[in-house]
Parts: sequence; structure tokens; C-alpha cells
Amino acid sequence: MSKLEELIAELCPDGVEYVRLAECCDIEDNKRKPVKSSLRIPGDTPYYGANNIQDYVEGYTHYGQYVLIAEDGSASLENYSVQYVDGFFWANNHVHVIKGRKDLDTKFLYYYLTSFNFIPFLTGGTRAKLNKGNMEEIQIPLPPLPVQREIVRILDNFTELTAELTAELTARKKQYEYYRDLLLTFDDEVPISTLGEISIKTYSGGTPLASNPEYYGGDIPWLRTQEVCFVDIYDTEIKITPAALKNSAAKWIPKNCVIVAISGATAGRSAINKIPLTTNQHCCCLEINPHIAHYRYVFHWVSSQYQMLKALGQGARSDLNSGIIKGYPIPLPPLEEQARIVAILDRFDTLCNDLTSGLPAEIEARRRQYEYYRDKLLTFPARPDSPSGRRAGKEATA
Repeated sequence: MSKLEELIAELCPDGVEYVRLAECCDIEDNKRKPVKSSLRIPGDTPYYGANNIQDYVEGYTHYGQYVLIAEDGSASLENYSVQYVDGFFWANNHVHVIKGRKDLDTKFLYYYLTSFNFIPFLTGGTRAKLNKGNMEEIQIPLPPLPVQREIVRILDNFTELTAELTAELTARKKQYEYYRDLLLTFDDEVPISTLGEISIKTYSGGTPLASNPEYYGGDIPWLRTQEVCFVDIYDTEIKITPAALKNSAAKWIPKNCVIVAISGATAGRSAINKIPLTTNQHCCCLEINPHIAHYRYVFHWVSSQYQMLKALGQGARSDLNSGIIKGYPIPLPPLEEQARIVAILDRFDTLCNDLTSGLPAEIEARRRQYEYYRDKLLTFPARPDSPSGRRAGKEATA
């Protein structure tokens, strides 16, 4: 930071000029095009659309350092899609292709636009669109190149640290899966039971009438299957009221149940509720008999069986049902052995999934740190003679 401060003091002590993208960038939209189906064979070239890489194909439309900006509404308004590419790539007609001219570092442009508010520049409608004319009017700061490059160096260091942590998390997850599968492989002497036989009770749930405002916004946790994703659940995104509980099939389940999603795309995923809560009808909740099985052992076993459970789905949506779940087999070593397995696998699980102390927590902290310094580094006072005198995209939300 001290080097950057020295560069700013020396090269732009009175602020920086703000310029339109049309004045400082080459826009190469004329080269972009959808890929032919004949080229959609396993290739090496990334094929980019509005939301990052869509495929890998033969051939290319561009080569070099570019910033790709989503053109239409398949990208999120809150986190508009901006991508940086260095090398050969194919761009389709849903993404703007731009690069900096001699006074603008393309990577600096990328970092600036990742924090930019595009919403004032989008057209209306159900699919918001950033047309070329509006994009050309976006104004960006243009500090001297040495300042731009020092900012890029600092932010690159942050992103490299996050990439290293993400790679470590991926490795730890593979390690967890390896030891989980090893520890949960037993010889023929271990007795086999079913999930239903080791449960005191099984629960389903229900969905209160969505059109009744008196049913939502209460203080009763209500779980949906999209939140069932191999984790411990301490809260839910939606809360319902006592009236909703009374007038629907939703019901309380005790904490530490093993919850299995049984609907469509989520079928087979599992979780543990660490608080009493209610669920929708697409959850099968197992209250495990502690005299027979350790609930966390059951959770690790069910998680290891995800692909097998998913393959049992029925109908057009590949849904499961409570009968399939309750009838699913589970090996039952002695409780002492179950506890030993749980102690080992829980350590891996904490490292891989705990949002307060594991690698995900560290990655989230690095992400926030990166965003803080990115916004701080990329905020410049406008030079008095700058045509803009303001940072247009940032101020549009003030």
C-alpha cells in the first residue's frame, strides 16, 4: 500500500480523469458469434456466454487479454457478470468483448468493473439488457499506468490467496470422501439394518398456503429442500407463523434428525437439523434411536450413499419417497465403533463445511478482505478538469 500511495502522490496528486469506455477501450463485438454445432465437439477453447464458460469447442474468435461483460439478463442484476480472459477463447453474441487501449490496463479495467453498478445502464423488461450504446457511456477512472499496475498487483495477490485456499478445500473434500468411504466399508460380519428400523419416528412436512400473508414472517423455522445440502442446519431462510403450523401439514421435528431430500433435483441430499424446526413435504426426517445408532454416523452413511439414493428416484422428476428412504439398508457396527468413525469424519466435515471455523470461513474472510481493498483501491477523486468529475456507476446508487 505504501508504494501505491507514493505513486499516487507523485503521479496524480490532484485526482484522476474519468473517461467513457468508448474513449479508452476497443470493443470487438463484431467478432463474436454463436458456435456452430459441428464445432461443439470436445475441444480446448473455452466458449463464453453471459454467464462464464458454456462449453469447450474447436476454433476461436479472439486471442489476448479481454474483459467480457454480459449483454443480457441471464446474468444477475445484483452481481452483474464480468469476466477476465487471457488467451484463446470463443465469445458468443450474449457477451460484450472489450480491452483497454494503450493508457488502460485491461486487468485494471476488469477489477474496476467487478465492483461497478451496471443497473442504471440496463434497459428494462423481463430480460434486462446492456446494449452497446449504454455500455460505451460507462465512465471509469484512468490513473497513470504505474498506478493501475500496482493496484492489479495487489488485487492479484488477494485472488491468488483465495485460489490457494479454494484448491486446499477441494483437496480436503476429496480426502474426506476417501476416508469416509474407507471407514464405512465393512466385512460381512457387520449386521445390516434399514433406516426405518433404526428410527424412533419418521416425519414429513407441508407447505402453508403461499398466498396467505398470515402464514409467513413468523418465528418458526421452516426448512425447504434447497437448504438440505450435506450440512448442519442452525437456521432456515424462511419462518412461518403458528397459524401456518396449525393449518398445514408442517409439523415440528426434534433437533438432530437426519433429513433426506426426496424431491427432483435435490433428491438424495442429506442434512442434520441442530435446532427444532418444521419442513416442507419434500423432506423425509429420521429421528434416530440412540440405543441403536449414532445420528451422526447415520448422516455420514446417508451422505456417502447420495448417488445410490438418487438413482432410486421414480417418475418424470426422479422423486424419492419415505418408503424408499426407510427401506434403505445401513450397516450397524457397535456403537463404540460408530462413535470412533464419527469422531474422524466430523473433523474432516468441520474443516470442509464449517462456516465459522473451517476453510469456508477463511475463504469468506479473504473474500471480504479482497472486496474491501478492491473498493478502497479503486475509488479515486476526480481531477478538477475531468469531464466527469464523478464515478458514475458508484454514485448512481448513492
